[in-house]
Parts: sequence; C-alpha cells; structure tokens
Amino acid sequence: MIGYWNPLPAARRVVERLGEQAEQLFTGAWEQRNWRNVPGPFYAGDTDSMAIGRLDAPEHIAYDDDLGGGFGSEFVYRQPVNEHETAAVVHGCRLELYRGYNWDGDDHWTAGTVRDWWRDRARVRDWAVAIAADWGADTHPHWGFNADPRYLGHYHDAARGHRDFIAYIDDGLESYLRGYLFWLEQRREPRDGEPLPRL
Repeated sequence: MIGYWNPLPAARRVVERLGEQAEQLFTGAWEQRNWRNVPGPFYAGDTDSMAIGRLDAPEHIAYDDDLGGGFGSEFVYRQPVNEHETAAVVHGCRLELYRGYNWDGDDHWTAGTVRDWWRDRARVRDWAVAIAADWGADTHPHWGFNADPRYLGHYHDAARGHRDFIAYIDDGLESYLRGYLFWLEQRREPRDGEPLPRL
C-alpha cells in the first residue's frame, strides 16, 4: 500500500456494532506499550499472557517472551489498512483479558519517534529472528511445563507471526510508515501522486 488509510472510523463502527464502550475496551497505557509495537493508531500496553489475540488477528498481533520461555505479552506488528483488517484487530484486542490495547497512538506518535523506531528496527528484527527459531522448533526442554507437546501448535503459530513480522520489516513496513508520517503531519490521507515524507 502506498499512502495511508485511517482505520479509526471503521474501528469505531466495529466497536459500535459489538455494543462495546470504547473507553472500556481500549484502556492500555501509552507509557506501558510494548517496544515491539509498530507505529500507528493501535498498540498493546500491559496485556495478559494468554496469547490468544492471533486467533482473530494473526496478520496483526504477535507475542513476546518477556516472561521467560513461555508467552509474555501481545503487541501489534502490523497496522490494519482496510475495513476487514480493522475488524480483525478490534476483535483481537477484545479477546485480551486486561483490555490492555489502545487505539490512541495518533495522539502520541510524532514524526521524530516514528523515525527513531525505524532506525532501531534491527533490534526488533533480531529479536523476532531469534524467537521464531526457538518457538518454531519441535522440542523445548528449557521451557519446563511449557515444553508439553500439547502447546507445540500454539508456539508454532506464534513463530509464524514472528516470521511474518520479519518479512514485513523487510518489505512493506517502510511504505506504511512513510504514509503514516504524512498522516501525523497533515492529519489527512495523502492524495494520489502526493510525495510522502522520507524515513
């Protein structure tokens, strides 16, 4: 996608159809956001360790390992760019027990912090490569009870998310972020042919 599409109007419609109260659904704190969240309106703050967001939004949500060995918190590795994807993200956020997601990223990200995140992307990518290799393996003796084969499919799916994240960092995320920079600076979607800011 070249440019930017604002998902928040579509997200508000989804929330309304679900009969949810946005202020109860999106309670995540910016100060607690996971450093792996890609810049954009949606992000995960302090979430539970149930790791079920990918059930509804596998192309957008991934899991970290900050608790050691097993699942830690969730984060948004790809922002939605159409109505279908936006609905998936809202549903994925809704699964989270602590309601630790939020959709107010536009109020916090700046051109400077987006560029800082992009400059530091190697840190995120290196982490994703390492965890994808670990969680994509078939045996995990160092995980204790989490090494139970019953959890293998869940870990393999999580590793798929990490590999998708790596692929997106390598091809696609830069274009998205350039469009997002335009949105942050202009507060409108770019018109066809309009130049986008550089990262």
